[in-house]
Amino acid sequence: MIENSKPSRLRVVVVGQGYVGLPLAIRAAEVGHQVVGLDVDVQRVKRLVLGESYVEDIPDARLAPLLAAGVYRPSIDTSDCADFDVAIVTVPTPLRDGVPDLSHVEDAARMLGRHLGRGATVILESTTYPGTTEELFGPLLEDSSGLTAGIDFHLGYSPERIDPGNPNWRLENTPKIISGIDARSAEAVHRFYASVVETVVPVSSCKEAELTKLLENTFRHVNIALANELAIFAHELDIDIWAAIDAASTKPFGFMRFTPGPGVGGHCLPIDPSYLSWRVQRTLGRSFRFVELANDINNHMPDYVVRRLVDGLNARKKSLNGSRILLLGLAYKANTGDARETPTARIAELLTSMGAEAQAADPHVIDDAHPRAAHLATVERVDVTPERLAAADAVVLLADHDTFDYNAITEHATYILDCRHRLVGTHVDSL
Repeated sequence: MIENSKPSRLRVVVVGQGYVGLPLAIRAAEVGHQVVGLDVDVQRVKRLVLGESYVEDIPDARLAPLLAAGVYRPSIDTSDCADFDVAIVTVPTPLRDGVPDLSHVEDAARMLGRHLGRGATVILESTTYPGTTEELFGPLLEDSSGLTAGIDFHLGYSPERIDPGNPNWRLENTPKIISGIDARSAEAVHRFYASVVETVVPVSSCKEAELTKLLENTFRHVNIALANELAIFAHELDIDIWAAIDAASTKPFGFMRFTPGPGVGGHCLPIDPSYLSWRVQRTLGRSFRFVELANDINNHMPDYVVRRLVDGLNARKKSLNGSRILLLGLAYKANTGDARETPTARIAELLTSMGAEAQAADPHVIDDAHPRAAHLATVERVDVTPERLAAADAVVLLADHDTFDYNAITEHATYILDCRHRLVGTHVDSL
């Protein structure tokens, strides 16, 4: 690890102002850089200009002084990228029919190339397969600029490690992996990140940095799948999986706690490991069996939740068809409004197709602030009241936000399927 030193004030462009790009842009402005936050979403930029944040980790109070001082400027105008010293790309990298879609990365590279000057530094942060920076991103920058990476400009990769809603590990105190295509590029990348984070961790190549991100997320994906499959089998064997996990967690070595849930969400787990699997298959012609198995297990957890709900209602002499189901939690994780790839969407879809009346409550997810939650638009949004809890044939806890009143839920609901192990009672089934 390299200790940090603060560089001079830089003109910085952050392409993409989502869960990764906005915190980075704000932090860079706070430490003294002149920052342009570029995004293609007009409504998103309008909100930022007005000082309204749609990312919970960035409160409005952090935006206001930076906007007033003119050190942070949200924009949709690509001409604002002119004369940048450092540009960081944090755009989405979704899957399309199981294949990596790098169109946003490609568009960003072509756009930045038109404004790229000698001596500037370009850094890719978007999660992708090993080889993207050097084989795709760099050549596109060169084609658009007429310059050569490593000679005329610096190029590197630094995987994002943003954990939405985590109050302890934030951008500035989470160690930052950095890399460059050559020694001078690595030094330039290090120099920038040293000004915004406390600890920089260099690796020897961009491919290593790209693989590091996929390794981190594949590790979590596989272990969550293990916990999910164990939960299914433990229930069928009439064993309390949560008690077993608690007991195993007392071991001070050789065990790391992972817990089951209704499925995985966000960008990291449903998508990122598949980038590695795709790369292995395409380059080596072999299957990454751990990832494929984890995908199969985690992708089908929403189906298992619905199956458990059917069993629970049947035990109470009720049918899912015609039942009113209250889903608590639209976000994919606790205490955040991040609804990207949330399993709640699939659960609601299944319930509706089977004749149930699905309603959902989530104080963190605001429809117009989260465009990627558009797939939840068909779910009726309601408030959690004693009357609504009592009227529901089943209440399903999917995201265990601290803002939920768990005493009221336990008191007023007649049947609860708890997918997060937060509730107790004779009328509570745990996943």
